[in-house]
Amino acid sequence: MQRRQFSQVAVSAATLAGLAAALPVTSRAQAKPPAEGVDYLQLDKSAPVEAAADKVEVVEFFWYSCPHCNVFEPQFDAWAKKVPKDVSVRRVPVSFRPDFEPQQRLYYVLEALGKVDALHKKVFYAIHVEKQALNTAELVIAWAEKQGLNKAKFSELYNSFPVNLKARKATQLQDAFKVDGVPALGVAGRYYTSGTLAGNMERALTVTDHLIALARKSK
Repeated sequence: MQRRQFSQVAVSAATLAGLAAALPVTSRAQAKPPAEGVDYLQLDKSAPVEAAADKVEVVEFFWYSCPHCNVFEPQFDAWAKKVPKDVSVRRVPVSFRPDFEPQQRLYYVLEALGKVDALHKKVFYAIHVEKQALNTAELVIAWAEKQGLNKAKFSELYNSFPVNLKARKATQLQDAFKVDGVPALGVAGRYYTSGTLAGNMERALTVTDHLIALARKSK
């Protein structure tokens, strides 16, 4: 899903591009080594990382309402569960427009409650299968209550300073990486790849493995 020009036409075009990017890579594409400026970009200025100095941080930038992120989520989740011990993985919800922020806050409230594992996939399901918008505080809080979460506690966290700060830092991080669409991946605060750059998200994960190796060498 591209960052700018969120008209209906642009969204439709981005959807088609994302579906094309989800197709299996060819053997030729698999054999091609990742190249800077083609499959990934190196940032001019390093972005902040939260991982310990002895770990390589991988950030997945996503938006719950993005159909490509919905398709990519199971693949990313499976990949993330198999990373080496020196790799730290975290998700960062983007906010390209003001109406993205409720879903940003939703993710960070789930994180604060320790409910990401239980409810992260259910948010995607609610939006893409059940066709719930979840793009306002009221809709998000009502959905959370239906999942068995305490409404008052959820609302308190949703409007809390820590969640507000995390949402602000998430937007700052997406800007530092110059994220122009989702899903996308940042590595070690220095490298950036996406389905647009790599050709599709399957290859983007292969490129990410390559970038992890590069980051290790530079430590």
